[in-house]
Amino acid sequence: MTRLIVTLLLAISFPAYAAPVLRWAADPDSNAPYTFYSSNKTLTGFEYEIINAVARRIGREPVFVQNDWNGLIPGLHRGLYDCVICGLEITPEKADEVNFSIPYYFTFEQFVDRKGGPELKSLNELRGQNVGTLDQTAALRMLEETPGVIVKTYDQEISAYQDIVNGRLSGVLLDYPIAKYYAAPNPALQLTGPPFGQVSYGIATETNSRLTAEIDTALRSLIQSGELRDILSRWGLWTDRVAEALNQPAQPSAPDIQYQSFVSNITPQKSFWSYVNRYAGAWRLLRQAALLTLAISVVSMGVAMFVGLILVVLRLFSPFPLRWLATGYIEIIRGTPLLIQLLFIFYGLPHVGIRMSPFLAGVAGLGLNYAASEAENYRAGLLSVPNGQWQAALALGLSRAKALRLIIVPQAIRLVLPPLTNDFIALLKDSSLVSALTLVELTGAYNRLATQTFDYFGAGLLIALIYLLLGLPFVRIARWVEKGASAGRISGRGFNQ
Repeated sequence: MTRLIVTLLLAISFPAYAAPVLRWAADPDSNAPYTFYSSNKTLTGFEYEIINAVARRIGREPVFVQNDWNGLIPGLHRGLYDCVICGLEITPEKADEVNFSIPYYFTFEQFVDRKGGPELKSLNELRGQNVGTLDQTAALRMLEETPGVIVKTYDQEISAYQDIVNGRLSGVLLDYPIAKYYAAPNPALQLTGPPFGQVSYGIATETNSRLTAEIDTALRSLIQSGELRDILSRWGLWTDRVAEALNQPAQPSAPDIQYQSFVSNITPQKSFWSYVNRYAGAWRLLRQAALLTLAISVVSMGVAMFVGLILVVLRLFSPFPLRWLATGYIEIIRGTPLLIQLLFIFYGLPHVGIRMSPFLAGVAGLGLNYAASEAENYRAGLLSVPNGQWQAALALGLSRAKALRLIIVPQAIRLVLPPLTNDFIALLKDSSLVSALTLVELTGAYNRLATQTFDYFGAGLLIALIYLLLGLPFVRIARWVEKGASAGRISGRGFNQ
């Protein structure tokens, strides 16, 4: 009894030790067999298993952080996560930016073209042809170094392989695991040619990070214990090249059950109801994405309206220096792409000590961008009010500020409402760009659904319908307000009273 009491007192006085976390990042969209969402909406993949095994060996709790492929390394520098494992090829260029662990996988570049095409013997045979690949890959570098090849870069593997079927590409050069999972099961495609080059994957950490040594120790343990061989065997990725590089037996240690499961899940759906059932299972993802899209859009529009009002006041009624600054801001913001502004706010500003959460960065980018447009809308509305209204207000003894607030602005609002509504609908659609800031809004949900189901058509229609349903209520509200404003003016009440 005494021992039990002592144990309880110790438990109360010293809470259970919480293991430190290992925040790791990947782009799970169209990313089989690395890290991707399975048909039951859970993360899986051979790299997913590897990073969990590594975290277990170094005594950390793995925490996944999603990011776009192009934002993985910038996000690492920004401190959004501790490491990146996403089929990152160990190259001199990347090694100058990050630390790499010891390699955990070795492979080569595999060429894919239409079924029945001639056997490819050399990349030089591709002169004058359109060949697809992914950005920031060894395959891209090989194609660019081959004279005469017309290189087309893609964000997702599925799109590249589909363009072979559609006749837009002669072929695609990508890592063998990608070709095995996305091209080999397609009866319209074939893997052809010899292995091109040598590719090794490593886990990336920040430069001078002590975490690299811990990861290396864990990976060596995975290799020596045979657990890495088991993982790669289940995913159908244990090859002679990997066995030789890791000094392991050539034969797989387990059946490729994960590969077979993946192939069976991507077979075409047979009926309309099979599609309905598949998309019905994604309602939680769609609901969360729709709410995030709506929240970002509404808050951003509020920021845009408020900042736009300040800008138009400065531009029309302030002294020259402030008027010049407001005009310069409007022209610069309207003259540069919104996506560049979002990436600058999220990835660029941390270099000068300004860090924002993904949601706040998205709101700031959209709000400050659309503020320039709202300022121009307000300016057009104010200048459309007849000058006689100003003269009448001043003649009645109103100050310039009161005349603006009580006489001019109410009349200008009626003129501004239609373009304001249009801008909100445009902002709602432009919110799709925040997927580049690690947020999974409707466009991010579309990418995830399409890459899980291999159905860009049905998923696209579904997401487009959700965007339409989100925008329609605001259109109706705006029309109701416009009618009320017009009725007040015509009946002699309200604006012109």
